[in-house]
Amino acid sequence: MPLNDEVRFTWLGHGTWKVRTARGKDMLIDAWVDTNPATPEHLKQIDHLDIMVLTHGHSDHTADAVGIAKRTNPVILCPFELGQFWLAKEGISAERVHAFGKGGTVEVDGITFTMVHAEHFSSTPDGAYAGEAVGYVITFENGFKIYFSGDTDVFGDMVLIQELEHPDVAFLCIGDYFTMGPRRAAKAVELLGVKTVVPMHFATFPVLNGTPASLQELVGAGVKVLDIKPGDEI
Repeated sequence: MPLNDEVRFTWLGHGTWKVRTARGKDMLIDAWVDTNPATPEHLKQIDHLDIMVLTHGHSDHTADAVGIAKRTNPVILCPFELGQFWLAKEGISAERVHAFGKGGTVEVDGITFTMVHAEHFSSTPDGAYAGEAVGYVITFENGFKIYFSGDTDVFGDMVLIQELEHPDVAFLCIGDYFTMGPRRAAKAVELLGVKTVVPMHFATFPVLNGTPASLQELVGAGVKVLDIKPGDEI
C-alpha cells in the first residue's frame, strides 16, 4: 500500500510503528514491542535504531523504550518531563535525548519533528507524572510529511495543524474508550484536511472496538482509510 515510495512504515500493533526513512534511517515511534500482544513475533526483536520518538509515558507506548534505547543507542525525542525525569532516572544519557515542548521543532539527520498538542493524559510505567501527551508532525528527508496523533481526542486546533503544516497523511488513533473513536476521528479528518488516513490504536483489546471500516464509512469516498493489520508495511 503506497504512501510515499521512499518511506516505509511497519505497524507493530497498537500505537507502535517501525519506520525506514527516505534516507535509510531506522525509527521507532512509541515503544511497546516485547509484551505487545498485537506485535508479530518476527518483528519483536529490534537490534538497530537511529531515532526513537515517544508521544507520552503510558506503558503501552513506552514499556520497552529503556531496554531498546540501551541496546541500540538512538537519538530520543519526547516530551520534556518524560526525558528530563523518567529517562534520566532510568540511566539514558541526556546527550541522546531531545526533551522538548509543544510548538518546538527538532531536526535529526535531516528529519524535522514538530511537537503538537494531544488531548490525553500521561504517566510513566512506574506511575510518576510525565507531563502532557503530545503528537508530532514529522517531515522526512524528501519532504514527505505526516501528522502522528499519538493518543488523543479530536480538538479544534487540529485545524491549525492543517493551516501551518499541511500534512500529506494523518496517522490517527481510532479505538475509542481511551482515545477518540471513529465518529470523533472523522471530525479530526475534516479539520486536518487530509485525504489519506492510517488508523492505529484499535483492536489490541476488545474495548478498543473502533474499526477502519467504520471510519471509512463516516469520511466517505473522498478520503482513503487504510485497512491494515499488525505486521503490514505501507
